[in-house]
Amino acid sequence: MTAARLLRTAAAVALPALAAAHAAPVVSTFGPLRNRVMPGLAGRGRPDRVALTFDDGPDPLSTPFFLRALDERKVRATFFLLGREARRSPGVVRDIAAAGHEIGIHGWLHRPLLLRGPRATYDDFARARDTVGEITGRPPRLFRPPYGVMSTAAHLAARRLDLTPVLWTCWGEDWRARATPESVHRTVARDLHGGGTILLHDSDCTSAPGAWRSALGALPRILDTCAERNLSVGRLCDHGVRQLT
Repeated sequence: MTAARLLRTAAAVALPALAAAHAAPVVSTFGPLRNRVMPGLAGRGRPDRVALTFDDGPDPLSTPFFLRALDERKVRATFFLLGREARRSPGVVRDIAAAGHEIGIHGWLHRPLLLRGPRATYDDFARARDTVGEITGRPPRLFRPPYGVMSTAAHLAARRLDLTPVLWTCWGEDWRARATPESVHRTVARDLHGGGTILLHDSDCTSAPGAWRSALGALPRILDTCAERNLSVGRLCDHGVRQLT
């Protein structure tokens, strides 16, 4: 067997194996499995609490409405920001931080991590982390992948950058064009349990235009439901997922 044929044979064996290893963490996308066997990644914390999180901001047209609604209820939450949007709206980022909310990153761009190699993944995370850190004066410590899909490269990059990946246990499906405040509340309440983490969106930059209004309309009802179930609502750092200093 020639050297060239040996190389082709090795590549034919190795490349699928590497691709499978890169994509292996995608199993965490399956919510019931994640909630059961990956509690840390799912954002499970203290059983008397619920963590409230928002993705895809900041957006100067919508995020301020969420900040106002949260302030009226004296609730603090965790916002996972896109680095590019943070650079475009640094004032909104500072408003989020000034209100006492926790800030994590959602990557620089909202693109699937499975399509990125190790270097591109690391650069994306680092750029988002550094941009948000420069704006707030404090490097973020939490990370949520776009679409909730992790890869091996994402896990390795997060570890190098001292970022903890956190997904969610329930969401409102508020990105859909047909979503309504009623549907968002109903979808969240169905899977809402003590120790869980709620995902909503404070921006429609990756959702149907105006979809954020369904999440905003549902927010008071979601908070009321948590109160009825004797669940405190707050940030991930208060939830027992990870203690940040």
